[in-house]
Amino acid sequence: MTVTTMTPAQLERFEVRLRAERAEAAQREAEFDDVMGEVRAARSGASADDEHDPEGPTMTQEWSQRTAVLADVQHELAEIDRALARIADGSYGFCARCGKRITVARLDARPTATLCIDCARLER
Repeated sequence: MTVTTMTPAQLERFEVRLRAERAEAAQREAEFDDVMGEVRAARSGASADDEHDPEGPTMTQEWSQRTAVLADVQHELAEIDRALARIADGSYGFCARCGKRITVARLDARPTATLCIDCARLER
């Protein structure tokens, strides 16, 4: 494992930012969990014939859209958790592919980045 050469102030700034982003994402996840419960309850109504309702989206469509958004939020939380773990173990700011430093500018744009810009381009 490579030891970080980022300054303690920079690491702290990224950790604070990641924790704030995590709190926001966790709040969105909780809100979506509540909404998913409502959609789940509405879908369980056996008499609801929403597939032929000309007004608005069907329950199936609503369910699909909301589960996709929830999955995105859960993916975001996992990426943030991995970034926080890298800060804790000293590997934050180093490319997982080549081991070089990830620039602070890149981390400012994508604080969960695991690849330097050159390796990220190669992955595309």
